[in-house]
Amino acid sequence: MYWKYQDRGLNLVGVALDEKPATVESFVSQKGIFWPEICDGKAEAGEIPKLYNVNGTPDLYVIDRAGSIATRVSSAKLLDRHLAEVVATDAFPPRIQRDSWQRPNEVTERLGVRPGSAVADVGAGGGYFTFRLAARVGPNGKVFAEDLEKSALDKIADRAQKENLPQIKTIQGTQDDPKLSESSLDAILVVDAFHEFTNAAAMTRAFYRALKLGGRLGVLDRTAPLGLKTTDHNEQHHIGQENVISIAAAVGLRLVSFETNFSGPPDGDLSYYVIFEKPK
Repeated sequence: MYWKYQDRGLNLVGVALDEKPATVESFVSQKGIFWPEICDGKAEAGEIPKLYNVNGTPDLYVIDRAGSIATRVSSAKLLDRHLAEVVATDAFPPRIQRDSWQRPNEVTERLGVRPGSAVADVGAGGGYFTFRLAARVGPNGKVFAEDLEKSALDKIADRAQKENLPQIKTIQGTQDDPKLSESSLDAILVVDAFHEFTNAAAMTRAFYRALKLGGRLGVLDRTAPLGLKTTDHNEQHHIGQENVISIAAAVGLRLVSFETNFSGPPDGDLSYYVIFEKPK
């Protein structure tokens, strides 16, 4: 059975391998499904599998506006998170493979980033989130890309200039100070960098100072088994979620939400996403 539903100009295409059209027609009739149906009994040799180069036994596929496969999931439970990314109206940069598992729209949405917001991308690296944040805040907002490496910041600055994104500013921080102005930010995002902090307590105190009242700190880092020693975390390049929560609580940040295994590449380590707020 093939089904197609159009919403916001986006075609969502699901593929199943039924070989009996009568069975499909009966199911459609019983459920009152209103979208067009195609069933040719050709399984993987059918129209849609050929069109999207499907190999193996397909489950659920999400096709983006460009007609590319955005993701493949084996369970409907995972479908909502991917649909939220594909149907998002934000003017994010063109989709890349990382978007299929990083969930950038959901990351920024939960952080409360809006047009006009002032945000910091701490440990910006190559600028993946910097430019997505810039799209979300728009020309009236500000995005501070912070990193220790000047070379990385120079590349971000060059790209921002080429793409005419004056809302992006770069800041070279230190091991214990991100150099963020006091009470200036609506949100701070730290992706795959918190575990690298040599003085996490000092950095988190600096985050607290830099946030406005009600501002949010989002930490996305590799999910770690509970109870590991500090040396284990250092060797394996992650920091336990319980440690992050404890450090944040110690400086006065309030826990808003926590989700383990929030995102991660299909064949790689999963990451948790925890959000804190500076009390008003």
